[in-house]
Amino acid sequence: MKLRIYIALIVALFALSMQQHLDIIAFPKHFPEHNYSFENNPLSFQKIELGKMLFYDPILSLDSTISCASCHSPYNAFAHADHALSHGIHDTIGTRNAPALFNLSWNKSFMWDGAIHHLDVQPLAPISSPSEMNCDINTVVARLERSPLYKFKFSEAFDSEQITGENFLKALAQFQLSLISANSKYDQVLKGENTFTAQEAKGYALFVQHCNRCHTEPLFTNQNFETNQLTPDAALNDVGRSKISQKEEDNYKFKVPSLRNLDHSYPYMHDGRFKKLSQVLDHYSQANLTPKITLTSDDKKDLMSFLIALNDTSFIFNPTNKYPHNLYKIPNENE
Repeated sequence: MKLRIYIALIVALFALSMQQHLDIIAFPKHFPEHNYSFENNPLSFQKIELGKMLFYDPILSLDSTISCASCHSPYNAFAHADHALSHGIHDTIGTRNAPALFNLSWNKSFMWDGAIHHLDVQPLAPISSPSEMNCDINTVVARLERSPLYKFKFSEAFDSEQITGENFLKALAQFQLSLISANSKYDQVLKGENTFTAQEAKGYALFVQHCNRCHTEPLFTNQNFETNQLTPDAALNDVGRSKISQKEEDNYKFKVPSLRNLDHSYPYMHDGRFKKLSQVLDHYSQANLTPKITLTSDDKKDLMSFLIALNDTSFIFNPTNKYPHNLYKIPNENE
């Protein structure tokens, strides 16, 4: 009996500690269960701050000119509005549009083709890509070890001045996990705090009829890989998911992106070919899809009205997500 009580007490204390660290981030209650496992990377303010520093620091690239934020701007829902395709060191150009970054703890895979299955290792892809940062994890760690500031910050976050690749990746993951977008008008309506206009309500009905299968609420993605019936770009020769799965049926399938914050995360599609949301709606209303999507001019206006209701300005303009000027110094004990 005593053993059972002891085990029950241990389980209860573990559950309490897990809840306390999860409370560090305001995760929305109307979202599904996380796909990210926090057991191996418990949240802490220190890790999130360290991850934010690393995210904005070009030290991660070979020539120290490109940071994660170079292609993932906070003002664009952590996407890249200036270019259709991502840009790397020496003005090299990638083959895909830089996707927006938010609500990542619910992701089952990463990259347009799902090549990465865990957020903790995702940064290794852009860091090592010749068309992005063209560096490697050992070089990055060696640079960080030479920095008194980073030694101090890693010691704060991980109780050790020793900087490891694993802790570097965990810190980066923590900042990205903190990027939560769940306060759009849609979310407010869902929580009973707001109401749709008549046009937004019509647009929502159209969305449920035509779009919800792939862009499933409330994340507005089903996490799957779908064909969007775009004519392949002959210059890019991007076959999408099949490059990873090696299955012919996955040719030209790409991960379904979330529809949140579309006003801020243009251009659209995996290759950034559409600058305007209206072009995307025109494409889908003309594409040979099953079932067919038929939209009148008024339908498109109504649907656009609903999609705009998915913008989360409190996320876009959240100052805590911006460049951390205040963190790039070792605090003075007398301050």
